[in-house]
Amino acid sequence: MNSFFHAKQLKKGICLLLTIGTAFAANAQQGLSTRESSLKGQAGSVSRAPSGQQLPEQDAERLHSRMHLGLLYPLSTNGRQAPMYSNDFSFHLLMGLSKAENAFVLSGVSTVIREQAAGLQFAGVSNYVGKQTKGMQFAGVYNHTGDQLQGIQFGGVMNYAGDADGLQFAGVMNKARDVNGSQFAGVVNVAKKVKGLQFAGIINIADSSDYPVAILNFIKNGEKSIGISTDETFNLLASFRSGGRVLYGILEIGYNLKSEGDLYALGAGLGAHFAFSDRFRLNTELKSLVLDDFHEGEYSKYSLHILPALKVSERIEVFAGPSLNFVDSDMQEGKDLFKDPLWENGYGDGHLRQWYVGASAGIQFIL
Repeated sequence: MNSFFHAKQLKKGICLLLTIGTAFAANAQQGLSTRESSLKGQAGSVSRAPSGQQLPEQDAERLHSRMHLGLLYPLSTNGRQAPMYSNDFSFHLLMGLSKAENAFVLSGVSTVIREQAAGLQFAGVSNYVGKQTKGMQFAGVYNHTGDQLQGIQFGGVMNYAGDADGLQFAGVMNKARDVNGSQFAGVVNVAKKVKGLQFAGIINIADSSDYPVAILNFIKNGEKSIGISTDETFNLLASFRSGGRVLYGILEIGYNLKSEGDLYALGAGLGAHFAFSDRFRLNTELKSLVLDDFHEGEYSKYSLHILPALKVSERIEVFAGPSLNFVDSDMQEGKDLFKDPLWENGYGDGHLRQWYVGASAGIQFIL
């Protein structure tokens, strides 16, 4: 009997809880519907919506904030509407997200701007702009401008811009489509058409670039050649020259024929073409050359070459001309290579420095 009574009481309690819960849910739903109706009615007259609410398109276009502060999205003063806001000044401890930035943005790690940015961008790791940048991007690792850069990018590792009207500086790599300005990279620059200077530690790549400065330059409308040459100390050198219509890079490898011992040569340099006609031009080159026997001592030569060049056919060119040379060596074989310098000075532990006038000549095959 008692068991039956307790079961009956439990059943009544459950029914009561269900009734209260249903009433509470219905009341909450009614309140939410009323709030949504109120927001829809006010949407045309406000520029900031509560976090989590969807704004009509015309209001999203007007969202603007003088100051945007945050930790990372969506923990910021613009909340979940941050991707639709245009801001004048933004400061983020970790990551910032916005539609546009008008003056200044600073992020500890990364900044993501969906459309355009003006002014200054600073980020510990990366800056990303979906469309256009007018100003400067500074990032510890990577800068990205999707469509057009009008300004300067400084990237610790890499910069990318659709079309660049300005400068790109990167520790490793710059990449862009058309560049009306210059690229400076520690390793490689990549572009299509460059109106300006390309300066890289190793490689420049472009469809068109008249002024590439690197050891290797792969320019589609430029010039590449392989050649053989010798100089006043009988260094026999095989060379690869590559560049644009004006500037080019030089890479050389060879062997010294004068020394009694084995001296192997490795050289690099930069050159410039000055064309006077289709067949005759003047090539000026700044080169460095190292001779090494792989045992001990060192020999370094730095030279300025003035080389008149004549095309004897469409792809064969001969050249010869004087050079001004500076040598620093502590190898006896190196000291014996040239005996009549303009100036000579011994220093340190057996080192010898020389200035002298020499000459070089060779032939190259234009690829």
